[in-house]
Amino acid sequence: QVQVVESGGGLVLPGGSLRLSCAASGFTLRDYAMSWYRQAPGKERELVAAIANFGSTRYGEAVKGRFIISRDNAANTAYLRMNSLKPEDTAVYYCNARHWANAGYEYWGQGTQVTVSS
Repeated sequence: QVQVVESGGGLVLPGGSLRLSCAASGFTLRDYAMSWYRQAPGKERELVAAIANFGSTRYGEAVKGRFIISRDNAANTAYLRMNSLKPEDTAVYYCNARHWANAGYEYWGQGTQVTVSS
């Protein structure tokens, strides 16, 4: 059974940090590009960060220099380290896995809530 499960969200003070995890099962993570998206109330889902199966990364403009995406293929897990969090980072964060050669193989997690507030 294919699953993508996010964890690590929660409530954090402005300026704080969180690490999100994305655990994959039922497929081999090394064959997939991994991405984090987020969606705030009333806004469209936006790309936060992505990491290719061979390791190159890219980031949304709003999070450059603050967030770091990484992957551990042996653990079948991807991560998003979020530093210097701002209230505008508040959103539901979703993990996405897309096969590097066949975009038809694409999986989404259910999301994890991140709230940045004092």
